[in-house]
Amino acid sequence: MATKNSSKRKNEILQALALMLEKDPGERITTAKLAKQVGVSEAALYRHFPSKARMFEGLIEFTEEALFSRINLIAKEQAVLSVQCQQILSLVLTFASRNPGICRLLTGEALSGEHERLRGRISQLFNRIETQIKQLFRQHEVSTKAKYTPEVSSRANLLLATVEGRIQQYVRTDFVQSPLASWESQWQLLEPITVAD
Repeated sequence: MATKNSSKRKNEILQALALMLEKDPGERITTAKLAKQVGVSEAALYRHFPSKARMFEGLIEFTEEALFSRINLIAKEQAVLSVQCQQILSLVLTFASRNPGICRLLTGEALSGEHERLRGRISQLFNRIETQIKQLFRQHEVSTKAKYTPEVSSRANLLLATVEGRIQQYVRTDFVQSPLASWESQWQLLEPITVAD
């Protein structure tokens, strides 16, 4: 029972942190402010997380679990490369639109002055998504005996850069311009990237 309560409290702390990232753009989040938001003492925060960096890592881990569990399903369930890419990119954008506070982590805005390890974790998250897309392109090359020119890496990078840019716009507009705005019509412009020459 204690473990269940501890897990519940950890989730409450992470939800409060994500909400503060959303509602207080540009403001440095201290453990004192976070403890007040959660309604506990700072000591209680540290019983669940040894540092503020670990709290941020908890949000990053939540993001990784939410995205990669679904990305793996898309890769298995869908056979058409363009559909796989569209669904993966839409998944990331939908996650971003539903988690504005976490978007401030994804852009690095909320990590100014925080431990450098956190920036590395964000970079690693995006690198994993790009690697997954590259792998899908390469599997397509093997199965169709086609060859991409420009190569797979450039195409996967362009797709991911588009998604990162849309998340950046979402943060820059204080979450007014949804990352999903006009996405379907813009995907029609990007879809030819998935077709081998």
